[in-house]
Amino acid sequence: MNDGIDFHIDGEVARLTFNRPDKMNAITHDMWSAIPDVVAAVEGDPGAKVLVVTGAGPHFSAGADIGEFRALRSTAEGAAVYDKAVTAAVQALSSLRKPSVAMVHGNCIGGGCQLAVACDFRFAAADARFGITPAKLGIVYDFLSTRQLVALIGPANARYLLLSAQLVDAEKARQLGLVNEVVEPSRLEEATTEFVRTLCSRSQTAIRGMNEIIERILSGQRESDVEIERIRSDAVHSADYAEGVAAFLERRPPRFD
Repeated sequence: MNDGIDFHIDGEVARLTFNRPDKMNAITHDMWSAIPDVVAAVEGDPGAKVLVVTGAGPHFSAGADIGEFRALRSTAEGAAVYDKAVTAAVQALSSLRKPSVAMVHGNCIGGGCQLAVACDFRFAAADARFGITPAKLGIVYDFLSTRQLVALIGPANARYLLLSAQLVDAEKARQLGLVNEVVEPSRLEEATTEFVRTLCSRSQTAIRGMNEIIERILSGQRESDVEIERIRSDAVHSADYAEGVAAFLERRPPRFD
């Protein structure tokens, strides 16, 4: 796929793994640039229902590879080009209508946390650490990722993370609303897999439609429109709706495709 990224689809579950464990899975420009293609592959695979994002070795990701900054971000122009790759990766991941789950262990810092926030869900090992650190580098966090962070944890908690650039442990991250669940490291894979199976068992028509509406709300839409009503109407006329109603009336679990 790309040096630093492993990607494969196994049945209903796609998996993107940052694979530079010797560098704490620091994200290179090439890795940022590869993420939109990964997302497109997941979206385009009719069998894939969920994307899991994680890191190889003991860490999720220490963030953007600072070692590249001297060569790629030494000027304002270079920084702007680099930022386009970062924004495209975040935009692609947050625009994925199929659910995405970040499975976090060890350090999840800077750009790593940025990508975890762009996912729909975050499951964390108790040993995970989170932080968003542009204030240590003289960088102002971009609008899209700031909006996502504020929407997820609120403005006060977003300021707490962004302005202090402090790292927080998994339990503090859960209290802030940054993660959905915290489990012992030995159970992280099991707990994430169990939740992914739950997502796969639900109506994908409903999941993707609701994900679309949630993203529109986060983008500032305040009222329903023709497109939202079309999404809801399509769901009512879908095979999933017929199966869901039949299963409810027959007192059995639904069997969605």
